[in-house]
Amino acid sequence: MLRHAFLSRSFLRCMFSSESAQSNIFIRRFYSTMERAVVRCVSWESKLTISFTLDGSHKHMLRDQTEELGKVLARISNSIIKTQSKGKKSKKNKTPDTTTDVAEPVVRLYLNGDSVAEDSMNRDAWQDGAVLHVGDTKYTVERNPPTFTTAELPASLLSGFPVCPKFEIEFGHLKDCVFKWYKESFPNAHTSGEEDCWVEAGSERVFVPSNLDIGLRIKLKCTPGNESKYGMAKELVSAGTVEAGPGVCTFDNRHMYTKKVTDDSTVRVVSYNILADIYAQTELSKTVLYPYCAPYALGLDYRQNLIKKELSGYNADIICLQEVDKGAFTDSLSPALDAFGMDGCFRIKEKQHEGLATFYTRSKFKLLSQHDVMLSEALTMDAVHSALLDKVSTNSTLKEKVLQRSTTLQVTMLQSVSDPSKVLCVGNTHLYWHPKGANVRLIQMAVVLEHLKKLIADQYSGTLIFCGDFNSTPSSGLFQLLSQGSVSENHSDWMSNGPEELVQMELLNPFQLTSACGEPAYTNYVGGFHGCLDYIFIDSHALQVEQVIPMPSHQEVTTYQALPSVSHPSDHIALVCDLKW
Repeated sequence: MLRHAFLSRSFLRCMFSSESAQSNIFIRRFYSTMERAVVRCVSWESKLTISFTLDGSHKHMLRDQTEELGKVLARISNSIIKTQSKGKKSKKNKTPDTTTDVAEPVVRLYLNGDSVAEDSMNRDAWQDGAVLHVGDTKYTVERNPPTFTTAELPASLLSGFPVCPKFEIEFGHLKDCVFKWYKESFPNAHTSGEEDCWVEAGSERVFVPSNLDIGLRIKLKCTPGNESKYGMAKELVSAGTVEAGPGVCTFDNRHMYTKKVTDDSTVRVVSYNILADIYAQTELSKTVLYPYCAPYALGLDYRQNLIKKELSGYNADIICLQEVDKGAFTDSLSPALDAFGMDGCFRIKEKQHEGLATFYTRSKFKLLSQHDVMLSEALTMDAVHSALLDKVSTNSTLKEKVLQRSTTLQVTMLQSVSDPSKVLCVGNTHLYWHPKGANVRLIQMAVVLEHLKKLIADQYSGTLIFCGDFNSTPSSGLFQLLSQGSVSENHSDWMSNGPEELVQMELLNPFQLTSACGEPAYTNYVGGFHGCLDYIFIDSHALQVEQVIPMPSHQEVTTYQALPSVSHPSDHIALVCDLKW
């Protein structure tokens, strides 16, 4: 039964926090005397909804905002008459003398003790705090109370790993919501019907099950709120039980260096290719690329548990991710990192189901703007690349290959909250993957650099942080271009796929960049290859490296032969560093 919940936030906070039996009795008595009618009415929609419970039946009415109140009240009255008539007719054969005549119930709406005129429009009549009378039953009207439109628990629960529900809320804010976590008192206790089958286990937005919870289901009671009131609580019970985690993970030792949150003078940056599910689940991945990885450890739900714990443990200010499934961003990463104080932007790659994601800590940064581009489209559409396009066009084979790629650059402009004069231009990309595609990657990088130069020079005087999976080792022409400032027309990478794709040109880098994490022995480690493909490049004039978080040891990486594994969610390793302004 829906109950009245129109109380002050401070009063409800007190009730929720109190564990005394006396408080619980009071709450039950308070709610048992009240009924609740919820009205959703917003200016950008032509209709409103009215929801309440009558005689155990839930009523949900969709009405025009400009309709007269009297028509709604008559509709409620007629609905009751029909329901009662059906009930009497069903007993007619048993009680022949029973009449089917039903008295019309009195249905009225009152505001401040006065009856609301029946010719009032719905949008004006159904005010917060009004009282709906349906016969002897009274309902307090709540107009646009805080409401969860989505509330879901993740499918997979592992001991020692954070459980981060997915929430979408209307007329409220998650910071004002109340959360109560419970676990079963014993396995399958929730099916026993016993009152004490659930034991309270936590009151934060995120819950971390322990080894003692293995084999138990988890329940969350979440109450939506805003600055003035609470809405109707929802109860979520996990579909499965808590399972044992993998034990020690490759990132556990790295978290020892990132326990401390950075101050305003420092920015902690993460770049990480997290392995898209659409690639991890192919037959090629299971049998050829990662045959050494346990099949369950390639599953998205399992890997997302590891990814969320790893990312949350870095206490980062900026996180750039590559190979992010659209569903994983919406259903898993965004809810989890939001709970840890981060907002995120997502850019899907054309013709793909995965893309790029950039997250930032909202207490330290404000989003100014986004300037994402698909590189092939920018090359042909933006006049700033006309000279490069002319050069590439001299070889139709190469031009066609470049234009077929959906490679994308995500650019996020962030402003420091503590010092608005500090603006960061955060680039995030994942370049063409093919081992013989170095020439294509050089052209892609030329587009990237020109785009970033135009942004920083023409629109913002920002400081560049450029992250990504560049699919290029430190011996490549691309790394030379970024770290040394130029690559010559005679570099061997122009011949990477033979003379049929040869176009030679000198490329210049307008920025003075440094690889913040240096040149690790490898950032990608699979059965048939290992090498350094991922980088965090920084403007060395404005930023200096304060700390590079050590990579996992070779022993940790190869414990299960290669990556991914039961203790590591991707075939890449995250780069993490602290940068000083």
